[in-house]
Amino acid sequence: MTVTLNHTIVPAVDNVEAADFFAAVMGLTRLPLAGRQGHFAPVRINDALTLDFMTVPDPVGHHLAFDVDPATFDAILARITERGVPFGSRPDQPDNGRIDHPLCPRGLFFVDAARNLYEVMSPA
Repeated sequence: MTVTLNHTIVPAVDNVEAADFFAAVMGLTRLPLAGRQGHFAPVRINDALTLDFMTVPDPVGHHLAFDVDPATFDAILARITERGVPFGSRPDQPDNGRIDHPLCPRGLFFVDAARNLYEVMSPA
């Protein structure tokens, strides 16, 4: 059997707000609330994976990295720029406004209210 990641929990200050922010920036879809009490706000990443945003007291941010094709990278960068979301080329400088990533031709980092650090990498 192949092992496939089905979902992961992403800590949030407000699960719906965080999921909507992430989905809007990445060009993805937030699904209806899930869980027994609707405490998960899932975002569909691909056919096999969702990020399930969950409101928690005092959230500690995670680092989530995504490989994307060049056209998807351009679209994400355009949405980030349009929304005025700070971004940067390094994890320790997620607001330097650059996309010269140290590990790939183009990449960027951005953060949300819970200090989750999102990384988007493109091969060109």
